[in-house]
Amino acid sequence: MSNTLIKNKITECMKNAMRAQDKPRLAAIRLIQAEIQRVAVDERIEVEDLRVLQILDKMVKQRRDSAQQFRDAARADLADKEEYEIAVIQEFLPSALTEGEIQALIEEAVIASGATSMQQMGAVIALVRPKVQGRGDMGLVSQMVKARLS
Repeated sequence: MSNTLIKNKITECMKNAMRAQDKPRLAAIRLIQAEIQRVAVDERIEVEDLRVLQILDKMVKQRRDSAQQFRDAARADLADKEEYEIAVIQEFLPSALTEGEIQALIEEAVIASGATSMQQMGAVIALVRPKVQGRGDMGLVSQMVKARLS
C-alpha cells in the first residue's frame, strides 16, 4: 500500500498535534484522515495526491458554506470552529493562485481548445481544472471563463 506525499504530511502533522496535545488541531486533522479513508473505502481505490487535493478542496468549500450559514444564524462559535478547520485543511493545499495567474491559465486553455463561444466552455474548464484543483475556487474560474467567452 503506497502512501502519497500529502497523506504523509497529514499523518506527521497528526503525530505532532498528539505530542503537543493540541486537541482542536488534532480533531481537524482526524476529520481530514477520516474523509480520505471514506473515499478510499467507498471507491475501492488507493487515494493519490491529486484525489487528496480534490477531497481537501471539497472539504474547504463545505466548511465555507457551513460557516456562512452559522454566521447567518448568529452562531459565531460554530462559524469560528468551521473557519479554524478551513485554516488547518488549507495547510495541506498548495498555495492559492492569484486572479492574474488563473486568467493566464484560462487564456492558455482558450487558445489550446480553440474555443470561441459559450458552447465550448466545457472544453476550456476541462483544460483549466487540473491546473487549478486545490489552488483556486472553481466557481471563480467558471465566472472568469464565462466572461472571457461571452
